Formats: sequence, structure tokens, C-alpha cells
Amino acid sequence: MPNRSSDALFQLIKSLEKSEKRNFKLYIKRNSGSEDLKSIQLFDAMDKMDEYDEAQLLNKNKNLRKQQLSNAKAYLYREILSSLRLIRQEENIDIQLHEQLDFARILYNKGLYLQSLRTLDKIKENARAHNQETFLLQVLFFEKTIEGLHITRSMQDRADQLATEVNVVNDHLLLISRLSNLSLELYSWYIRNGVARNEKDEAAVQEFFERNLPADLSQCQGFYAQLYLFQSFCWYTFIRQDFLLYYRYTQKWVDLFEKEPFMLPIETSHYIKGMHNLLGAHFDLLNDQKFEETLKQFEAFSESDIVRNNVNNRIQTFVYLYISKLNQHFIYGTFTEGLSLVPYIEEKLKEYWIYLDRHRILVFYYKIACLYFGSGDYGKTIDYLNKIINWRVDLRTDLQCYSRLLHLIAHYELANFGLLEYLTKSVYRFMAKMENLSLVEEEIFRFLRKSFNLKPGQLKPEFAKLLEKLKTYEKNRFETRAFVYLDIISWLESKMEDVPVQDVIRQKYLGGKRRG
Repeated sequence: MPNRSSDALFQLIKSLEKSEKRNFKLYIKRNSGSEDLKSIQLFDAMDKMDEYDEAQLLNKNKNLRKQQLSNAKAYLYREILSSLRLIRQEENIDIQLHEQLDFARILYNKGLYLQSLRTLDKIKENARAHNQETFLLQVLFFEKTIEGLHITRSMQDRADQLATEVNVVNDHLLLISRLSNLSLELYSWYIRNGVARNEKDEAAVQEFFERNLPADLSQCQGFYAQLYLFQSFCWYTFIRQDFLLYYRYTQKWVDLFEKEPFMLPIETSHYIKGMHNLLGAHFDLLNDQKFEETLKQFEAFSESDIVRNNVNNRIQTFVYLYISKLNQHFIYGTFTEGLSLVPYIEEKLKEYWIYLDRHRILVFYYKIACLYFGSGDYGKTIDYLNKIINWRVDLRTDLQCYSRLLHLIAHYELANFGLLEYLTKSVYRFMAKMENLSLVEEEIFRFLRKSFNLKPGQLKPEFAKLLEKLKTYEKNRFETRAFVYLDIISWLESKMEDVPVQDVIRQKYLGGKRRG
């Protein structure tokens, strides 16, 4: 995957669709000044680049000196955004409200105070209808300015009414801010650390959650207050690995959009993330029937105009849809069949490399590695795990840890015994340093160290002993993550039965044993 360019203009140009590029050129050609002609040349030169190269850019634009480049790029950046604003204003309620607020300001500057106030009334009505309370507050402050500076006689008791409205909106926005902060900080905790690894982690998360949660949850009314409340509970229950409650709150999250469908085009990203978490909850609980239903619903949504006509929505939907498609093969035990998804995923990761955060890329690598492991291709498993292991460790320490553990087991399957003793010590040290060793992992390491000295005929009894020990941990909440990231039980059963691991998982699925 190529390195990300940090040049903002290059990223913006590369994000444009053909229709947007055509619209930009029509927009800028309306002014035929030399500055605009240079901008088109600069635009075309950057559009043709695969990666941003300033030396190449200057070489191909001889009329542009290095000292002028910074200003030329800044001008072009503004012009592109201006052209996009013109064609996208009908799609976003916030852009529409900004435009109406601009009109109210223009009327006020013309001294047409009553017309300005009538425009502000319409904005308030529109903002309330779409739950846009931050705009509502801006409008109220503008109204207070007009009423405080001019005798409009627009209404009796206007001052009291405006003061009451501002107080109500302020209180509600403060509540939304508290809940959104709580949701964001819990999500950030998960991205950095993964799930709670022990009682100490759980106690810390619980203390933070309870300290920041509003005392009276009945106050949490309105779309955004409920959205951030459900998200906060979603992250909290997931970190604690309480998958049943996690499912209930992700369902509440998605149901919000069923109750207020007009919010779907406004907060599409939140809906996409909610569907991702709902699918994740069904996966964790092995609710295969509900998983299938939700996946079909999400796939149908991916074909809607809301997704097709918005780059961000397309990218986010691709990420979460294909993570779920991979998860579906893990549920079914159809690992080899799932490998057919890998070329398309790789193609899209390359296409979207500018936009994707590293966390999502790492998740894809790990799930693809698991596909290859389940299908018995341990060499490919190691290739994808190396992509994660060689990445700088700064997030998702749990993913780093389980990548190393699966990497170790893949080498064990390949009988790379010359490497195994070194790798076992290395992985053990890494996971211990991360304070990430669970009881399940301790047992796995103990088995691996012991197995180096065993003859082939002695392995099966040891596999049986390890399997028996690990099954006692399946109901332990703090051990759950080991079985979610790595189906070690099925792997051990495959070793006992001398069959591929995907066959074991497939038989469990067909026998209904994996259904929640």
C-alpha cells in the first residue's frame, strides 16, 4: 500500500468524481483571468499524478515558480470547495441552514430588520424539524442582537421568550455535549486498548462511565441525546464484554433511525456505524439468523442513492459491509470460499488508501489472515500477520497481541520448530509487557513450550488436556476475547480429529451449535 500523501490539495483533487471535476472547470472558466487559467493547469497536473511530487509538479508547470506554489495551491483549494458548495448545498441540511443564515445577515445589513427576523423564524422551524440545535442557538443569539439593538415591536414579551428559548436550548446542548464526550472517550479507550483485560481495567472503565453519565437518564430526550447515550452504553458494554447488553444498545442505536427516518440522510455515518456494531453484536453472540437478516438489510442500503452519491458513505459502507462478509464466513466455517473476497478487498484498500485510517486496515489484515489460517494456508496467514506485526504499535494492542499469537500458531502448523522456541519467548514477553496475558493464553504458551519435546504420538493426549482446560474458561467473561479473536477450541478439536479447522467450524454451524 502506498504511503499517504499529506498534501491537502492533492487529497481533495483525488476525492473528486468526474462530474465534480467537470463542474469545477465550468465554475472557474466563468472568470477568464490569468489566475484562473493557471489554476486549471495546476489542477490538471495534480489530477494526473498517482502520488504527490512537488518537483515533478514544478517541472511540468514552467510558468509556476516555486515561490508562487503555496499561494496558487491555496487559491485552487478555495475555488474547488466553492464549486462543490454550489452543487452539494441541496444535499446537506447544515449547508442549507448556513445559506439561510447568510440571507438573514444580508437582510439585516440592509436595514430590513423585520424581513431578517422572518427569515430567522423560518430557519428555527427548519432547524427544529431536523434536530439541528446548534443552528437554533446561533439563530436565537442573532435574534437577541436584533431585538437588543433595534425597536422592532415584532412581539410583546419578546425578551422573556427569547431568554427562555436560549436557556432551554443551552441546557439541552450541554447534555448532548456531555453524552457525546462520554461516547467519544469510551471509543478512544477501546481503540487504544481493546476490551477490558481484567478486573482492574473493568473497574477503571466503570468508574469513568458512572462518573460522566447523567444522573437522570429521563432527561436524555431528542435524537442526538439518545444517539450519544446509546453509543456510550454500546462502547461501555462492549469493553466489558457484556455482549447481550451490547446487542441491546446497538439495536436501540439503529432503531433511532427507524423512528426518525428523515435523520438518515443527515447522519448517515452514524447509521452506518450503528449497523456495523449491530452486525458485530450478532457475530459475537453467534446469532447467525439475525446476522444474515441484518447483513441483507445493510447490503440493500449500500445500493441506495444515499451511499452511491457520497464518497464518504461509500467508503464507510465498504469497510463495514466487507468486515461483516468476512465474519459471515467465520460463522459458517466457509474459510476457503471466503478467500474469493480477498482480491476485491485488496483492490478497494488500494483505491481508498488516502481515506482509510490505520485501525481499519489492521482489522482487514487480521481477518484476512484468519481466513487463510482457517483454510489451511499458513504461509499466507503469516504474510498478512507480518503486515500487522511490523506496523508501529500505537493502537489496538489487543489486535497486535493476537496477531503475534496466531503468527506463532501458524509457524507451529508449518513445523518451523527452529523458530518456535525464539518466537514463543518473544511473543510471551510482548504480551506480558502489554499486560495482556489471560489464563487462556498462559495455557497456550505452556502447551507450546512443552510440545517442543514431545514425539508425534504424544501430542494428541496433550491436545486433549489443553482442550479440557480451555473449555473451563469459555464462560469466563474476561477470557471471552481469546475465543473471539482466535477460535482456539475449534483448532484443538481439528487437531484431535485430524481434519481442517474449517471443517470443525462448519459442522458446528450445520449442527446448530453456534447459533445464539
